[in-house]
Amino acid sequence: MNALDRPTLEELRDSLEELAADAAVGVVIVTGAGAKAFVAGADIKYMSGLGVEEATLWGELGHRTGQLLETMPKPTIAAIEGFALGGGCEVALACDLRYASPGAKLGQPEINLGIIPGWGGTQRLARVCGVGVAKDLVLTGRLVGSEEALRLGLVNGVHDPALEKAREVAELLVSKSPLALAAAKRALNHALQGDHVENLQREADEFGGLFGSDDAREGLTAFAEKREPHFTGR
Repeated sequence: MNALDRPTLEELRDSLEELAADAAVGVVIVTGAGAKAFVAGADIKYMSGLGVEEATLWGELGHRTGQLLETMPKPTIAAIEGFALGGGCEVALACDLRYASPGAKLGQPEINLGIIPGWGGTQRLARVCGVGVAKDLVLTGRLVGSEEALRLGLVNGVHDPALEKAREVAELLVSKSPLALAAAKRALNHALQGDHVENLQREADEFGGLFGSDDAREGLTAFAEKREPHFTGR
């Protein structure tokens, strides 16, 4: 069920750090092994033996993993087959885009264990779906199917298989300028936090800065010449 114990989560974090720094990688897709689960959650047996200090460090490891997915300059996509619960839902929420299979189940059931989401779930779920939906899912711990997840905005689409759709979108994204993708992602990540005027200025700065790139010149020239652009990331 792809439950995340410490060695697995550390390996995921390390892999994401490598992918974030690899210029040959244009898009990162995260999916589970097999069709039963994306990630069924964290390893509850491991968590049951944690004290306060250990649990805090465990939470920090999960937050680092989510932060990498959320902030790396390239787009990240979650392809969700089966269960994405607890930490699994939080990993998916940290991705830029989420596609689910028809039989997927998502949720933050931590409240049923006497705890709360600890890897960014309370914050990202509220930003993705709104505070009302986040309170519903976090406080009740109920699970939602793929169609309800789509209606709530928790996923971007429902496809069978989800991985095929994720790869299709990834192919589209890698045809774009990586510089523009990174700038757009940075600006969008600030949209629901901080000062609105400052965020608008950040967008203006990102917009203007791109005009010094080869990619912007190529994109604008290609449009004028009625041909497909060829972006180099410079």
